[in-house]
Amino acid sequence: MTIDTKNNVKALAWEWIESLAVAFLLAMVIRTFFIQPFKIPSGSMRMTLIEGDRLFVNKLNYGASVPLTDYRLPGYGHPSRGDVLVFKYPVQRNKDFIKRLIAVGGETVEIKDGRVFINDREVVEGPIARIHYYNYGEYAQPGKKITVPKGYYFVMGDNSGSSHDSRYWGFVPEALIVGKAEVIFWPPNRIRLIK
Repeated sequence: MTIDTKNNVKALAWEWIESLAVAFLLAMVIRTFFIQPFKIPSGSMRMTLIEGDRLFVNKLNYGASVPLTDYRLPGYGHPSRGDVLVFKYPVQRNKDFIKRLIAVGGETVEIKDGRVFINDREVVEGPIARIHYYNYGEYAQPGKKITVPKGYYFVMGDNSGSSHDSRYWGFVPEALIVGKAEVIFWPPNRIRLIK
């Protein structure tokens, strides 16, 4: 092998290493600040999401958290009733949970006869109105109204009978929100926007 050939091989190797490093860095930036894939591990969101669904979570909407800090980038929107949120489980923060947003800070929540009431008015539109919610857990006892603290959210799974959610452990702090679940991308027969 000649010196020119060795130099060409080295240059090609460095070019590949540099390309891979840039691709890896770009992928980490996209995953950290823009969009992140998740896999559904349980049936707590059936029938909206089923076990094995893979989805993309939009972090830009509410503003991504900056790693290793308490700082959150500004988002272009705010969580609103009916959004499907991914968040760090408040009881064990190394786990990600996915649930539907029912109420925001300052609102009262009550479950009566399987229906959700916010500030004493029944939710009659959107996906929340189509789901029967059970009075399970400390925060959803019959006749009990819960006021969501400012800066927190009340969330429940669409499969109310099998969901470990705010009815049991309380509220999700805004700082623990990862992002909004936007689209199922796998398996192919389940590709759709999440509503």
